Amino acid sequence: MENVTPVKTPGLPRIWTKIIVGVVALILFLGPLRPWYIVPPGHKGVVIQLGAVKGEFSEGIHFRIPLVQKIVDVNVQIQKSETESVAASKDLQMVTSKIALNYHVNPLAVAEVFQKIGLAYEQKIIDPAVQEAMKAITAKYTAEELITKRQQVALEIQQLLTTRLKKSDIVVDAFSIVNFQFSDEFNKAIEAKQTAEQLALKAQRDLQRVKIEAEQKVAAAKAEAEALKIQKEQVTADLIKLREIEVQKQAVEKWDGKLPYYNGGAVPFINIGR
Repeated sequence: MENVTPVKTPGLPRIWTKIIVGVVALILFLGPLRPWYIVPPGHKGVVIQLGAVKGEFSEGIHFRIPLVQKIVDVNVQIQKSETESVAASKDLQMVTSKIALNYHVNPLAVAEVFQKIGLAYEQKIIDPAVQEAMKAITAKYTAEELITKRQQVALEIQQLLTTRLKKSDIVVDAFSIVNFQFSDEFNKAIEAKQTAEQLALKAQRDLQRVKIEAEQKVAAAKAEAEALKIQKEQVTADLIKLREIEVQKQAVEKWDGKLPYYNGGAVPFINIGR
């Protein structure tokens, strides 16, 4: 049998080498241009093509046209904004409030929000809306009512904010009043009022106690008078005579049979019959 020599293909390894080198060269060339873009979780990517908004990307990897398209990330997660507001109450008391607002950008209108407002929507839209809502609702209540009706006040402010921010595609998730602060004069007035109420309550309790004690004394006096009346009605001439006999009998029982002795004098006259 004749020996069969296998056919060698010396050009095949060179082809793969060229492919690998070409891919590496392409990556090195396109790397700085970044034809791909990754939108992070909880964000939307706004596509800007030659300065104009052309759409949006959801989270994940996407391809873009280098040097033509740019991607801007817009956060659509729930965010927190804290704002301080100074407003006048219905009774013209200055109230400093610290409020917390949870909100998020409407994911279905990210491109519109970016196009109309940009990324500074908190400073441009949210803070002014909060200030306006706080002033509008605070003016409806007195300073004391702002404390006693705090939950109702917060609910009205949240409803007003929800309506106004919705026009800018900002969704309100939660609203809370962290703190109310009033002037020193108002705080002193509240403290004085509480003190006066406590003193009035104490005086009322003392008056009630004195009244009860007086009623108890009157009742005791009436009972004592009634008892004396009953005793007086029970005292008769026979009872008095009986008491005298009992007293004389006790005196006789206690006498030792000796007459009283007086120095330098005669024996005193004793009425035997008596």
